[in-house]
Amino acid sequence: MGREVAESCVDTMLMEMVAMYSGRFYANKPELAARRIEAIGYQVGHQLSERYTMERPRFSDHLEAIKFICKDFWSEVFKKQIDNLKTNHRGTFVLQDNKFRWLSRVSIDPSSTSGETEDPSTPGESKAAQAVSMYLYFPCGIIRGVLSNLGIPCAVSADISSLPTCSFVIRVKA
Repeated sequence: MGREVAESCVDTMLMEMVAMYSGRFYANKPELAARRIEAIGYQVGHQLSERYTMERPRFSDHLEAIKFICKDFWSEVFKKQIDNLKTNHRGTFVLQDNKFRWLSRVSIDPSSTSGETEDPSTPGESKAAQAVSMYLYFPCGIIRGVLSNLGIPCAVSADISSLPTCSFVIRVKA
């Protein structure tokens, strides 16, 4: 019998975790808050991959492991598959979720981003975009944890083109 957690519980946990780390524990150091949230996601992903790959043979290559994340793993965690997978066949993969569940209830006030860039990695980002990007460190950590447990060291980042669409960029380390 599989164990499941109500979606509302996971949503609340993610909101509280981001609020505590970015607003309380590391209020003046967002990079430390981001690193801690990503580390928690890494542990969760590592443990979930143990559960979901227990009955499977080892993956023969990176693409096979990425396809597992896109189809099976994403279906277990988010009840749907990744909408789009792109690769350059040199160790970079882009997973796109057009309706990423954990961003479905998030909105950004358009007036708070006027004149500022939407890219969360740029120095002039708005407070709203920075707040939304804090919610993406946890799933990035989950993906990195899964791949690490499968023997694939990588770096994972996220990009928001328009809410709730989200792309996860995976760069496999050589």
